[in-house]
This record gives sequence, structure tokens and C-alpha cells, in this order.
Amino acid sequence: MSIPAPPPTDANERVQRYLDTRGLTARALALTSDASDRRYYRIFTTDEKPFVLAVHATGFDYSKLPFVNVADLLTSMPVPIPRIIDHVEELGILALEDLGDVTLQAHLGVSSPTQHAALYRQAVGLIATLQRRGAELASPTYLPYGIAFDIEKFTWELDFFVKHFVEGYRGAQLSDGDREALREEFRPIIHELAGETRVLCHRDYHSRNLMLHEGLLYVIDFQDARMGPDTYDLVSLLRDSYVDLPEVVVDELIAFFLAVKSAAGSISLADEAAFRERFDLMALQRNLKALGTFGYQAGARQNPVYIQYIPRTIRYVRQNLTKYDRFDRLRELLAPHISELR
Repeated sequence: MSIPAPPPTDANERVQRYLDTRGLTARALALTSDASDRRYYRIFTTDEKPFVLAVHATGFDYSKLPFVNVADLLTSMPVPIPRIIDHVEELGILALEDLGDVTLQAHLGVSSPTQHAALYRQAVGLIATLQRRGAELASPTYLPYGIAFDIEKFTWELDFFVKHFVEGYRGAQLSDGDREALREEFRPIIHELAGETRVLCHRDYHSRNLMLHEGLLYVIDFQDARMGPDTYDLVSLLRDSYVDLPEVVVDELIAFFLAVKSAAGSISLADEAAFRERFDLMALQRNLKALGTFGYQAGARQNPVYIQYIPRTIRYVRQNLTKYDRFDRLRELLAPHISELR
């Protein structure tokens, strides 16, 4: 079924059209958007709980929308996600359960160390559930099982980093030889990561995509889920560009993840050292990719919001480049253009 794009009206007008078609007298409050082209509004009515409208750039076929497909999968596990309440295809609008405004990132600023530890253990436990139940529910019915972090995807992400961060944001003038030298260093990283056994990954599992609602963490922004390394979501959470976690906390949470996986029989605790090396390799790739995204947002999208997260992300990159001798040449190639790596 082909759904036409909505008329050339802005998101505010489409929200009002939605309210009119549903016969609602309500107040709409625009919420802070993410890095996508979706817009979000909290809808306040006089006789119902608030709900959220996700306004897509164009109309959609609800039955083919990745968000809906992945939501069905996560609900089957179950993993806590916002309920889909309503939709209007031609307006490009999904109505969702309102989870409030408290992300894991925001809550950490006001939580005690005990609460902090409990929330992160809960978040790590959800990753283990995604991987375990993701394997049990594997089916071509669900979109994530047909896409993966493969050689092509990892290569594209690192090329994106070079183009939008090294050249775009930092203004480096790279020769063809420089680019090929970087690709030569990236190649073994890409092949190792793409060659790992794949599990279900959220793909963007960090503190801004985990909402605290009625004492539980809920997962959002899951529509790009795909198959990938078992370290991917854990890296997203523990090497988060938006949050500083003490190294002792990172170590404890990695040990907790391995204990949960070991209890399920999917990993051996004897593999902890090898797992940590795989974790660091995944962190290096993902943090470079994040720098590419931040550079793209600042340059191509003229969105300065993410600039504040660049220093922390570079610190993660430097930590892994200096930890392993195998990355000496990569650091040597990047340091002239990213002075923090020297």
C-alpha cells in the first residue's frame, strides 16, 4: 500500500489536523527533538492522560513502519517500551504513551550512588534480555533479523567519521594517500567486528534513549535495531558520549553482564579478558562513528547541540588507542588532525 506524503504543511499544522480529526480540544507542547527528522509533541487534553505525537517527515504505511515492526518484537520479549496508541498514516503521525521527561541521563544528576547502580544494572539486564529473547524469537517477520552490522555498514560509518569529523568539523585536508592509509588501519577493525557472532542489537542504547517511568526503565528510539556483536549495546551504554561513568563502575557492569550471560549459558566467565578486548575494539569503532555524527550535526545540519559531547568521546577514543599497541599507527595518522590524541 502506497501512502502519499502529507500536504506541504509544517509539523504544527499536521498536529492540529490530527487533533481535529480525533475531535480533541487539546494543547500541544513541542518537545526537544533527537538527531532524526522526526518531531515530538506532548498533547494535553482535559479528560485524559497526556500522550505524545511522533510526527514523521512524510506519510507512512503503518504496516511497514520499522518502529511498529520492532515494537511488536520487543513487546513479545517483553522489554518495556512506550505503547502505540493511535496513528494517522497520511499525516505521518504516531500517537505514543507518554513516558515523561526523565531520561537515564537526566536522572543520574539527582540520584544517589545506590539508585545509580540499580538503574544501570537494570539497563544491563535489558541488554541481556534483548540478546537472549532476540535469539529465541528470531524470525524473518521482524526487520532486525534481515539487517546487520556487516563489513559494508562498519566501513560506511568509519568513512563517515573521516568525512564529517576529520575533514568536515576539524577541517583537515587529506590526500588520497591519507584516506587510504586510514582505511588500511580501519580494515582489520571492521573485519574483526563484522566477523563476530551476531545478536539482536538496539543500535543506539544509551542514557538518552532510556526513560525512567514509574520506577522502571523504558527503551525508546529502537526502530533501527539490527544484528551485531554482543558488545555493541553494552558499549553504547558504558562508553556513552552523554555520561561520565567511573572506570570502576564500567568494570563492575561488564562483570555483571558476563555473570548474567554465564547464568544463561551463553558465555563463559573464563572469557572475561577476551570479552574486554572485544568490548574495547567495539568502543573504538562506535566512538569514532559518534564523532562523525556530531561533526555532521554541527556542520551539515548546523546543529551545535552535540559539540559539547565531543571532548568526552575523543577521550574514550584516546583511551583505547593508547591501551593497545596495535593502534599505534592509527593514532599516528589521526593525531595531526585531532590534537587531543597526541
